Amino acid sequence: MTSTGENPFGTVAVMGGGSWATALASLLMRRCDRIVWYMRRNDRIDDFRRLRHNPVYLSDITFDVDRIDFTADINAACDMADTLLLVMPSPYFKSHADKIDVAISGKTVISAVKGIVPDDNLTVTDYMSHRFGVDAASTLAIGGPCHAEEIALGRRSYLTVGCDDMAKATDLARLLTGGNVSAVASADIEGIEYAAVLKNVYAIAAGMVHGLKMGDNFLAVLVSNAIREMERFLNAVCPSKRRNICDSAYLGDLLVTCYSRFSRNHNFGSIIGRGYSVKAARMEMEQTAEGYFGTKCIHEINERTGVEMPLLEGVHDILYGGAPAAATLREVSASFS
Repeated sequence: MTSTGENPFGTVAVMGGGSWATALASLLMRRCDRIVWYMRRNDRIDDFRRLRHNPVYLSDITFDVDRIDFTADINAACDMADTLLLVMPSPYFKSHADKIDVAISGKTVISAVKGIVPDDNLTVTDYMSHRFGVDAASTLAIGGPCHAEEIALGRRSYLTVGCDDMAKATDLARLLTGGNVSAVASADIEGIEYAAVLKNVYAIAAGMVHGLKMGDNFLAVLVSNAIREMERFLNAVCPSKRRNICDSAYLGDLLVTCYSRFSRNHNFGSIIGRGYSVKAARMEMEQTAEGYFGTKCIHEINERTGVEMPLLEGVHDILYGGAPAAATLREVSASFS
């Protein structure tokens, strides 16, 4: 692996072209001499080179494109890089990843994907270990209350880096820290990945409350019950890791996703709360609301674990069973405390 004093991860390939990928690429370029950037469309790459910013997302962030090796070939990106930073939307992650036919088992893999791999119902790091033989100690995950849009605006932001190897987590946290961005290390990689999925589910419920005009009091109680539900689930699926559910990777990320106007999942839920069908709400969204897919994945996982999750099940009934949002949330609230 090639490296510098500031960057022990060598050549990093950013795998994805959306807003989160763009924000993270901007952080990496402060300390990386060069990066590789995989985007699936050559026309977007051409526009990026010409405009010196992402033509579709976070256009206020400008890049030194002479220090970026763009490619629309995922295998070329993998060949050029020592470290793969995965930032594809979770519903399409598998279709991208399964195009990889070069050896990547010896590389470092960082997941910034805020979702579960559909059908397999695995976290992204678990999928990369099972599918490609990547050593679990060489997989990391980025979480925390950090909207891409706020990084672009230069606002104070916080990240948490999870890895079984705390030295690697610390190295990546240092790489990402600077300016208005702070990052900390954690050994709870599974908890961070699952929390990133669950907060999207609960943000859909919060959006429904907003759209239905059920009030701030009800929303506060919903969110406080959501964090307890999240804690029960995390303790069941990854009980060996110590965590404080009030840390920013869990409670902080839940709060910002439930309340922020930048939250796609909140906005998706709000559309449903205003009376749109789930299908119409999905069509209305310009970007992917990953909580829609995450709800189904966590529901299926929980069929095995059997954790008490009335809020998750209520959202699942609304999104996949056609249940009315207002009546379902009122019914779920009977379990709130």
